[in-house]
Amino acid sequence: MRSMKIGKSGIEASVVGIGAWAIGGDSMWGASDDAESVRTIHRARDLGVTLLDTAPAYGLGHSEEVVGKALTGRRGDYVLSTKCGLRWDIGEGAFMMERDGVRIVRNSRPESLAQEVEASLRRLKTDYIDIYIVHWQELPEFPCPIADTMGYLGELKRQGKIRAIGASNLSDAQFMEYVAAGQLDLIQEKFSMLDRGVGDRLMGLCGTHGVTFQAYSPLERGILTGKITAATQVEMGLARSRIKWFQPENLSKIAALSERWAPLCKKYGCSMTQLVIGWTAAQGNGSNVSVLCGARKLHQIEDNAKGGDIVLDAADIATMRADVEAIA
Repeated sequence: MRSMKIGKSGIEASVVGIGAWAIGGDSMWGASDDAESVRTIHRARDLGVTLLDTAPAYGLGHSEEVVGKALTGRRGDYVLSTKCGLRWDIGEGAFMMERDGVRIVRNSRPESLAQEVEASLRRLKTDYIDIYIVHWQELPEFPCPIADTMGYLGELKRQGKIRAIGASNLSDAQFMEYVAAGQLDLIQEKFSMLDRGVGDRLMGLCGTHGVTFQAYSPLERGILTGKITAATQVEMGLARSRIKWFQPENLSKIAALSERWAPLCKKYGCSMTQLVIGWTAAQGNGSNVSVLCGARKLHQIEDNAKGGDIVLDAADIATMRADVEAIA
């Protein structure tokens, strides 16, 4: 597995990371087998995947708890990232959504983060977090200056509770506010070859400012694995129900991509999953893109991990982009 530096932090991690969103097992993804999730996290490390990402909002704390079990006795084997800024246990904040019987709000004020970081450390059974990411940004109805948030995160770094600062789901202006306020080492954004807008907009800024761009949902929540057809019984959950490519009228377009790229899979000796991961890692300047793939089952991480070894020819990268631009 290839490795990469995370921003200017000095942290090195695998190019492919394992995302623990579905491990939370809430209505976003449906029920999850915790024991299998732990085995999957351990198998990831066996395969060279060192980067492990979770968040308090995934399963309302449950994903962090499962990750904490997996980390027991193995904390030094992983680069651990988790998030802050979404609360379901307090009322103060900008309303984001109702889910699983609770009201979730955005709150990235220092006094809220002080509570969040301690709760995450307890659930994760660790005394430090490698990369601490502001999950969603402020809304006008509950403002919090990014400079205030960064000031507190900088204090957490000085205390040794976190090692690097990240942010997620940003506008260009918010990105610039972060880098003006301190050392931002990573941004995490939804990016896939079928949903390229954010990457095309922010990857250049990341290159200019020495920030790692981390793509989440690069497989478009499973549709780009090449394993889902019109006959496949898919556990949708809220997460997949929002993706247009799972609609029956679009499945034929994905099937056509699979057929078109079969020669590329043969050329590189890889699956479609691995081909797509290799393409994603090659975006930007080719050296600052981290690819975060969700997995809660052994076969998923075994497929995903090998994508970190795929290095595509420039001509093939361009051909694949042209193919997806023709449909999305």
